[in-house]
Amino acid sequence: MADPVDAVSLGLALMFGLLGLPHILMRFYTVPDARAARASVLYATGFIGYFYLIIPIVGFGASALVGRELIRRVDPGGNMAAPLIAELLGGTPFLGFIAAVAFATILAVVAGLTLAGASTLSHDIFMHAVRKGRATEREQIRIARAATVVFGSAAIVLGIVFKGQNVAFMVGLAFAVAASANFPALLLSIVWRRFNTAGAVASIVAGAVSSLVLIVISPTIWVDILHNGHALFPLRNPAIVSMPAGFLCGIAASMLTSEPSAESKFDEEKLRTYLGIGAE
Repeated sequence: MADPVDAVSLGLALMFGLLGLPHILMRFYTVPDARAARASVLYATGFIGYFYLIIPIVGFGASALVGRELIRRVDPGGNMAAPLIAELLGGTPFLGFIAAVAFATILAVVAGLTLAGASTLSHDIFMHAVRKGRATEREQIRIARAATVVFGSAAIVLGIVFKGQNVAFMVGLAFAVAASANFPALLLSIVWRRFNTAGAVASIVAGAVSSLVLIVISPTIWVDILHNGHALFPLRNPAIVSMPAGFLCGIAASMLTSEPSAESKFDEEKLRTYLGIGAE
């Protein structure tokens, strides 16, 4: 990546977007208590940190041992670097093992994202926003099933459209959306007493919309996919612009509105967050 600003933007997306990914946040809903949640986050953070350390080693190793020419000849997006170096070092058995691990990882991530999206649409949006808490369990299940089909179909279509693009870079775009939409609201709710519901909604909406719009008009889609001459937004990763937009909108909305009930619970929640006291 030649542009240093783009590199910084990608780094921000990878660092802070991870904290807002839905299939990571779901770990808090799959544990029996707060103690287990803390242990789950500890293990997840360790494995994720190890994964980030491995990426440059595998990438530079593949470039040096396999060669960029062969990697690009096999796949223009460079997505076959890890399987190629696995085959070079361990032959067909190691290649099969890496392919199986990659398939299992993709399946787990896709399943987690689909489950998070379907549950959010059926329980949070349909149940509470549309039906005001009066929807039956059968209706929620029906909406969740329909949402699963829609999300799966959309993912297949997008996969076909973005064929040939580097998967690691596309992951960075997803992280940029998470860093812009979810991370500002999460951080502000922990460190700022004045932050309230209106601020959270404004932060999430502003971050999500700005990041998606900037991705569409960036060189990745506007030029590479839509084949326009020049991109309307110069950076390939928008996190350095869209994430501050999420923070600013959340702060502005919280300053313009007041929610005394949220402020009164801040000290108690802060104590539980930092020390775990009362989390039982």
